[in-house]
Amino acid sequence: MRSTHWLPLLSVLLACTLSACGTDDAVVLYVALDEEHSKQLVARFERETGTRVKARFDTEASKTVGLVSAIIEESSRPRCDVFWNNEIAHTVRLGQKGLLAPYVSPAAEGLPSAYRHTEGLYTGFAARARVLIVNTDLLPDPAERPTSMWDLIDPRWRGRCAVARPLTGTTLTHFTALRGVLGDEEFERFLDGLFENDVQFLQSNGATMRAVRDGDVAFAFTDTDDFHVALTKGYPVACVFPDQRADEVGTMLIPNSVALTLGAPHAEAARSLIDFILSEQVEGLLAAGRSAQIPLRSTVPGPAAQEILGVDAFRSMEWDLEGTAASLEDSSRLFQNRFGG
Repeated sequence: MRSTHWLPLLSVLLACTLSACGTDDAVVLYVALDEEHSKQLVARFERETGTRVKARFDTEASKTVGLVSAIIEESSRPRCDVFWNNEIAHTVRLGQKGLLAPYVSPAAEGLPSAYRHTEGLYTGFAARARVLIVNTDLLPDPAERPTSMWDLIDPRWRGRCAVARPLTGTTLTHFTALRGVLGDEEFERFLDGLFENDVQFLQSNGATMRAVRDGDVAFAFTDTDDFHVALTKGYPVACVFPDQRADEVGTMLIPNSVALTLGAPHAEAARSLIDFILSEQVEGLLAAGRSAQIPLRSTVPGPAAQEILGVDAFRSMEWDLEGTAASLEDSSRLFQNRFGG
């Protein structure tokens, strides 16, 4: 008689192999939005639907870029079902690389067409604005505060302002979009001016916010969610929606985005999760929460903080999503050379 003592071990190995091949029923979500803002929403989806979610969150230092790289590296054997990005240009770029699957969610109704792919490769929602955060102890008079991106290169503010290095996250998207809006020559003038004016280059938007709140600099570029964190903690800060005159570029609005990955192992559950993420309910919760996201639908109430304006209350910058996404890799090399790590 043949020995059968190896059968239990074979069963364990078979179970592990099947799990690795994606038979686990949990939908896999990659999330670039800060874990403190997104984790509770993931838990809410699990409670409401009974569907388990395996969420992988990004780090502050590698925001967005780390998860995008993972999706690209895993493309021959996808692990991620849904990508929830805290910006949109990298999501568009994944679509350009053929790594996203079309899905037009019924929950996307009412969201602006400017941030939606016609075939559903990506959908934008719940945005942040790129604002100037100001220390009100250092600049108590609103009339004396900066009002434009060009104030960063004004000698009046030499050494007194900051911006995150445009290597990851929304700052990379912002600077890449500005390059397209301004043109190469004018954009190079802006970059040169940053260095000539001794602007502080910090690691992240969170770091620029902290530099302002602590009085290390008078003002800096950051996102409205980072500004809101400082505001709610009682720091002496205000925000300026920059470049609002008719001859200026306007304030950049960067929405979150969500997409179904090509070859998603749990496509049906993934579509259900996308519907949840794009719902008015989630946009409302993101607006009401600490991240104070700006809803893109007028039917959804905005953040309680009056300092964070609704989409109809300021002049937003017009920028080319597809062109910005296509330029990301070239811009990333340029910024790496100019700003270093």
